[in-house]
Amino acid sequence: MFYGTAVWDPWLIVGQIICLQCSYYLTLGLFTMVFLGLRVPRLSLVYFFDYATLTTCTLTGWSVMASFLFSSLAGAVYMIFLVERARKCLDFSATLYIIHLLFCIMYGGWPSSMAWWVVNGTGLALMALLAEYLCIKREQQEIPMDRFRSRV
Repeated sequence: MFYGTAVWDPWLIVGQIICLQCSYYLTLGLFTMVFLGLRVPRLSLVYFFDYATLTTCTLTGWSVMASFLFSSLAGAVYMIFLVERARKCLDFSATLYIIHLLFCIMYGGWPSSMAWWVVNGTGLALMALLAEYLCIKREQQEIPMDRFRSRV
């Protein structure tokens, strides 16, 4: 962890965003497989990027919503290791969900479902707040001094 003067490193930021986005989608795929594996005959990207799958009318829709929310919780844990700073968590969370919105627009058009906006807004809030809390807890940990003492 680097807590001195902030150094502008755009390649580091881009790398962190790519790692966070990939980790989020891998986790979303895992949770989608767990929650929908026996419910649907074939898994596809429709469950990631099509707003019509996020519906409260079917059990499949509720399962997809649960996948998104659990993935946002996992994303908060990823941020402890990728971002490491509490003040950057909201920025990285918002960036992740903006990129996800762009992927959804490219895949299936503008999300017109209220459930899509509620689930993704809740996921953004959960990810940002939990990541900030966890990063603050990690920043407040004492630094072990045993390894810096000279052995006499």
